[in-house]
Amino acid sequence: MQHHPELIVMLTWHDYTVENAAQVFEQCKNSKAKFWGFKEHPLPLDQMKALYAHMKECGKTTFLEVVAYSEQEGLEGARIAAACGCDVLMGTKFFDSINDYCHEHGIKYMPFVGKVTGRPSVLEGTIEGMIAEARSYIERGAYGIDLLGYRFTGDAVALNEAVVAGTGAPVCLAGSIDSYERLDQVRNAAPWAFTIGGAFFENKFGGSFVEQVNKVCDYMSQ
Repeated sequence: MQHHPELIVMLTWHDYTVENAAQVFEQCKNSKAKFWGFKEHPLPLDQMKALYAHMKECGKTTFLEVVAYSEQEGLEGARIAAACGCDVLMGTKFFDSINDYCHEHGIKYMPFVGKVTGRPSVLEGTIEGMIAEARSYIERGAYGIDLLGYRFTGDAVALNEAVVAGTGAPVCLAGSIDSYERLDQVRNAAPWAFTIGGAFFENKFGGSFVEQVNKVCDYMSQ
């Protein structure tokens, strides 16, 4: 069976979790999307735990994406992921301490590559440098890579295709996928997964939230 990139629905807008994330998920729990997640801010931990637990009850694979660049903030994000029983930690700059913590707690770790700054994030660097960086993290035990392809200051399409082809491990294309044109580009790059959050809240794919989720799932599985 041919692989198609899996949609990760992120209950986020402008790199922050929306306050009504639990209500949105409840409306969409029977959608075609199997992968769900959100960011480390601003929901209180007890609400995050409850929402992730409900996602797991509904058979979803769960993701926490941490938009943080220091070792301390990244480790705190990993602790949140562990406390919430998350399957995958996305984001953070790679640190051995975070990688080790994820291994100890059964969490798959997918750090950023390149120079990532700001929130919403901006990605800078060279394609060759990011491929080398990705390979080094995989060799050290990371599960895969969180690539902010459409936040790149250069040629996003070239970056996405080259990193997916050159990494040899799961790559998630995250951020600013907001049109069918970009979905076509994602399909051509053939990553393991990709995220959509804000574009659903901005109704970029037309319809209710759950209708948009199902439209994208159907489109990518064609």
